[in-house]
Amino acid sequence: MEFPFSFLDLSVWLGTAALVLLAASELLSPYYGQTGFVLQEKRLRVVAMLLSILFMITIAIQIYWTIAKIS
Repeated sequence: MEFPFSFLDLSVWLGTAALVLLAASELLSPYYGQTGFVLQEKRLRVVAMLLSILFMITIAIQIYWTIAKIS
């Protein structure tokens, strides 16, 4: 049974999720205005940074695979 998503799909998902969470953490800041949401901005930002790091790791793996195929 093959996994339905490729490594590139995972990388795109991680990058998109990280961007959305980083934008949400900025828009939901208490200085921006009254939003009515009860979210912890710091935790949201930590998760966004974790997804960003995972995205960068997947990009590094793809670059390595590309260089290894050329050699």
